[in-house]
Amino acid sequence: MRGRSVGTRQTTPAARYLLALVVALVQVGGSAGASHGQPQRRALDALAVGLLLVAPVAITVLRRFPVPALGATALAAAAYLARGYAYGPVFLGLAIVLFASVVRGRRFAAWAGAATVLAGEALGRLVLDAGPWSWQAFGGLVAWTLVVLAAGEVGRSWRERAASFRQAARETRLRQAGEERLRIAQELHDVVAHHMSLINVQAGVALHLADRRPEQVEPALVAIRDASKEALTELRSLIDVLRLDGAPAPRSPVANLAGLDDIVDRSGHAGLRVTKTVTGTERPVTAAVELAAYRIVQEAITNIVRHAHATRAEVTLDYGDEVLTVTVVDDGDGAARLADLVQGNGISGMQERARALGGELRVTAAASGGLRVEADLPTGGQR
Repeated sequence: MRGRSVGTRQTTPAARYLLALVVALVQVGGSAGASHGQPQRRALDALAVGLLLVAPVAITVLRRFPVPALGATALAAAAYLARGYAYGPVFLGLAIVLFASVVRGRRFAAWAGAATVLAGEALGRLVLDAGPWSWQAFGGLVAWTLVVLAAGEVGRSWRERAASFRQAARETRLRQAGEERLRIAQELHDVVAHHMSLINVQAGVALHLADRRPEQVEPALVAIRDASKEALTELRSLIDVLRLDGAPAPRSPVANLAGLDDIVDRSGHAGLRVTKTVTGTERPVTAAVELAAYRIVQEAITNIVRHAHATRAEVTLDYGDEVLTVTVVDDGDGAARLADLVQGNGISGMQERARALGGELRVTAAASGGLRVEADLPTGGQR
């Protein structure tokens, strides 16, 4: 909100006015009662009532005019003590103003105000004949003032610590939001790259066969339709994540290992023969592991379709005791360009997915001349 610093809580005008009214009633009514019990002190008069009402008025404007309000309150209390009026609730408003001033960082003004009040007490007893000097009374006033100032310091420290905690929490939320945006960007990259690559290949096939073998164009167009439909569905699901609370749920399930069969089928339409093999004891794994495995296979197949000039690829899922190993091997020409390929965004994105789960991804040359992408994903979940 404009005009509000981090960690500052605004009190409403109604609350300030209510507090001021309570302080006024307590100070005037309590001082009147205290005056009857202290016949040696000066009786309350109109001036005393006016001085007692300064602090309540100051409370209402303390936020806007902190130093003038504090100064007026301190001078009024000093004048009240200097004239020898009865001790009593006159210190209530002063305590509130001193405490609030220290909490808000007006330490010098608060200490100066406290000194003014003590000077008023000394002036009244030593110069204005407000009563005989009493070290006990003066010492009690000094002790009371120090307690109020110390309480203000504690309040200021607590307030700064609370503001620090709130700022740290805000920064944590911003960092988490940034990480989520990066995750969504990675998902968008994987989805768009995979489906657009298949569409591009199928469109090229359709154009090539349009004149020579028109009867074979229809399967290519069907593959383009299916790939584009699935791409749009996944994009809508990801965009739904960015909506505010209450938005509709994603329109398709989160990508998982069951969806690998669709990748195998679509890749076949692009001229790449893909086989899938499962070894070990197949069992449920966490959603994070399934998503990472799916995206790694999807990105690897996308790279093969776009760059490898391969005709065959093999996907293997090996369920170990604590690790799911995902392997994608092709027979293309990627081994000769391995050093350049590992620098690309696609492979680095796959490595980040594996590392996020505490796993590891390796890209090496395959015996067939293509690449071997192997990811070890701990099945215990994220670290």
